[in-house]
Amino acid sequence: MRDDSNLTKRERQARAATMSGVEPEDLSRVEEEGGRQVPEQGSEDERPAKASAWKEIVARYQKASIGRGVWQIVNTLVPFAALWYLMYLSLAVSWWIAVPLAILAGAFLVRVFIIFHDCGHGSFFKSRMANDILGFITGVLTFTPYHHWRWEHALHHASSGDLDRRGTGDIWTLTVQEYLEASRWKRFAYRLARNPVVLFAVAPLYLLLIKHRFAVPKASRRERGSVYWTNLAILGMAAGLSWFFGVKEYLLLQFVIMMVAGSAGVWLFYVQHQFEDVYWERRDDWDYTRAALQGSSFYKLPKVLQWLSGNIGFHHIHHLSPRIPNYHLEKCHKAEPLFQSVKPVTLFSSLKSFTFRLWDEQRRKLVGYRHLRDFRRQQNRVARH
Repeated sequence: MRDDSNLTKRERQARAATMSGVEPEDLSRVEEEGGRQVPEQGSEDERPAKASAWKEIVARYQKASIGRGVWQIVNTLVPFAALWYLMYLSLAVSWWIAVPLAILAGAFLVRVFIIFHDCGHGSFFKSRMANDILGFITGVLTFTPYHHWRWEHALHHASSGDLDRRGTGDIWTLTVQEYLEASRWKRFAYRLARNPVVLFAVAPLYLLLIKHRFAVPKASRRERGSVYWTNLAILGMAAGLSWFFGVKEYLLLQFVIMMVAGSAGVWLFYVQHQFEDVYWERRDDWDYTRAALQGSSFYKLPKVLQWLSGNIGFHHIHHLSPRIPNYHLEKCHKAEPLFQSVKPVTLFSSLKSFTFRLWDEQRRKLVGYRHLRDFRRQQNRVARH
C-alpha cells in the first residue's frame, strides 16, 4: 500500500480523478460543496477485500481508443444526420413516414448522449481538448450544456447511494419515515413527481427544453458560459433547420425526437438506480465500491438496445470506474467474476421498478406506497408497548 501522505492536494485530486472520471477542478468543487471524495487507489478508506483486484482490472480498460472512438462517431452521428435528411425527403410523401423516422432518430440521440456523457468523464478520447470539442457538439444536439452538466454529474458520482447527499443529478427519493413526516403538500408533490406520466413524459421535456437553458446559482463562470453558448448554438441550429424544413415541420419532428430520447434516457437512469436490492446508506457507512456494484444496476438489454444505449446498461462498471469509455464496458464486465456476480436486471424484470416509490431504512429496500400501511401499523404497535 502506497504512502500518500507526501502528495499535494492537487496530486491527490488528480489520482482520485483518474478513478472517478471527474476532472481535478470539478473534484475540488465537489469537496468544497460537501461531497465526499471517492476513494483513491491504495486509500485506507476502502474496506472491500477485493478492492485492489478490481482496481487492477479496470485500469486496463481506462485507456481510450482513437479508432474505436472515431468509429463510434461515424456509426452514430452519420446515421443521425442521414435520418434528418430522410425526414426532409419523406415530408413530401407522408407524415406517416417522417414520424417513424423521427422515432428512430430519437433512439440514435440516446447513443449521441452516451458519447457526450463519456466526453464529460474525459474517457471517450485521451485528449481533453478533443473531449471538450466533441462534448460541446453533442451537447448542442442533445440540448445539454457540456461543462454545466459535467459539473453536476460529478456530484452525482460522488454521492450516488448516499442517503445524506441526495438531491443532485438523481431521482427524488424519500425514505418511508421522511414521507410520513412530510406535509400534505410535499407528499402530493412527491406523488406527482413520481407518477410515471410525469416522470417519463413531462420531466424529460422539462429537463431538456427548460432546465438546461439556465445555470444554477452555484455554477462557476465557465459553467454559466457553457449554458449561454449552448443556448446560442441551439438557437442557430433550430433557425437553420426551420428554414430548411419549415418552422412547423421542424418543431414537430424535433419534439418527437426529444420525447423519445428524453423518455428513454430518464428510464435508463431510473432503472440504473431504482431497482430491487439497490444500495443506499447513510454517509458515515457509505462505501464507494458497494455503492457502485450494488447501487448501480447491470441492465441486461437485448443487443440492439444495448448498442443504441451505448452499453450504459453496464452501469455498475461505469460507476466503479467512469474513466472506462462505453466501448470497453462490456469487456471489463466479462473480465472479472466479481463484476459478473452482480444480479442482472432484465428488460422484463425492470418493469417492477414502476412500483418502487420509497426507501425503507429498516428493511433496506425500495417499497411501494402500499407498504405505508404496514409501516404505520408497526409504529402504532411500538407506541402502544
